[in-house]
This record gives sequence, structure tokens and C-alpha cells, in this order.
Amino acid sequence: MIASLKESHPEVSERSLCRLFSVGRPWCYEKPRAAERRAGKGLDLRDGIERIVLEFPGYGYRRVSAELHRRGFEVNRKRVLRIMREESLLCQLKRRLKPTTDSAHGFGVYPNPIKDMELDGVSQAWISDITYIRLPAAFCCLAAILDACSRRCVGWRLSRRIDASLALSALEMALATRRPDPGLVHHSGRGVQYASSECTARLEEAGSLISMAAVGDPYENAKAESFFRNLKMEEVYLKDCRDFEEAEEDIGQFIEEVCNQERLHSSLGHLPPVEFEAIHAPKIRS
Repeated sequence: MIASLKESHPEVSERSLCRLFSVGRPWCYEKPRAAERRAGKGLDLRDGIERIVLEFPGYGYRRVSAELHRRGFEVNRKRVLRIMREESLLCQLKRRLKPTTDSAHGFGVYPNPIKDMELDGVSQAWISDITYIRLPAAFCCLAAILDACSRRCVGWRLSRRIDASLALSALEMALATRRPDPGLVHHSGRGVQYASSECTARLEEAGSLISMAAVGDPYENAKAESFFRNLKMEEVYLKDCRDFEEAEEDIGQFIEEVCNQERLHSSLGHLPPVEFEAIHAPKIRS
């Protein structure tokens, strides 16, 4: 206000105007600069939120808030939620489902000890599952194995066929990558791919204990379901890969670089799996 009056009445001194309104001269300079700083911080915050949402399209406001804190912003979740609503940045992707588990087979099934385990380290238990990936002309199948403690994807394979060799290929990758000690619990659904003689024999050869979820209970394999959901919403549905080779390259890059090294997990204290392992299990073999 002082500045505008000074412009309209240049003959009146600034000192006189300050005396008239009972304010000190520093007030004339501090207020506009403080407002400019606040406006600048607000723009920086909005820009930071937009950058994170572009990098991780499936992030909600909680993960965006955690990532902002990692990047040096001091902001609470309510403000982040308000800005994301104003800018229409809240994730609205839809999930498309196709069942993959065929438990009507003649192979043996195993109990589920993992639900009672207290996990305090990596390579104590692995979670395995298979999902469909839709391509323009056909479906392909993705098998993945997660470390139950760190949520790191330690093995994966994409195939045009959903069979025992798909599950076995992902298992071989995980065994070669982690080289677990005997006693590892390998948990999966009751699908024929995991119950097959080839897969169970390889697990027994590696000294692993076999665990299977109950029929019709997705909560017993919830970590794998969550992994596939995030992968589809943040990569598959956004890319619309043209063919199998492109899907294999994009999904592999997303798993290794984003899921394992960048994506924050609330269950890990908002850390990515690789960083969580580096902090809590620095002596793991990789």
C-alpha cells in the first residue's frame, strides 16, 4: 500500500507516509519480498509435485509427500493432497483383471507357513506369482519373485505361454541372483505352474521349503498382487507396448530400475527396496 501511495503522490516522502500509517520503513520492503518468497516456494512445490507424478504416475499423495521430503521440501500431506486435487494430479487409473491360477490339477499342494513367520532379513522368504500382460494382438505372461522382507523383485520372466517353464525360469534367475541358504521359504499360489514336478523338484534341490496360499484367498499372496497392480498401473497401461519384445524390454527396465531402485514403499518406511536392503541388510549377497 505504501508503495502504491508513493507512486501516486511522489511529492510526499516515504518517511511521512510511514509516520502517517504508524509503520516502520523496513515494513515497506520486507512484506513484498516475503510474499514473493512464499509465492516462489509455492511454485517450486507445485513444480516438484508435477515432476514426481510424471516420473511415478501411480503415486498417491502420501508417496508424493514422502518423495518431496527426500528431495528437500518441507511440506505436510494435507497441502500436497490439496495441490494435487487442484491440479488434477491424483491417480485415476483403472485396474483390469484376468485370472491366472488354475488349481484344479493332480499335483500335491503344501501348507502355508509364511503367514506366521516374523521376517527380519532378506532371503528368508520369497513370494511368487504370475499375471497376464495384454498386448495389442495377444496376451503374454509375467512371472515374478519378490523378497518378502524387502519387496525387491529378485527374479522375473516374460513368456508367451503360461506353463511350468515360465515359473521355473523366474526361479532360476532368483536363485542365481541371490544364492539363498537352505531353509528359504518359497511361497506361491496353488497354480499348476508352481505345483508341477519340475518346479517343486528344483525348489527341493535348492533346499527351499515350499509354501502355497489357500484357494480363493488373495490376501495370502497380497504382496505379489500389490506388485503386479503397481507395475500394470504405472508401466503397462501407460505404455501400450506393440509386441512381445518391446514389452519384455520395457517391463524389465521398469522392474530393475523403478520398482527395485526408485519406487517408495510405505511398508519399508518410504524407502525403495535396494536402499532398504543397503540400510538393514548390508551383508546380503547380490
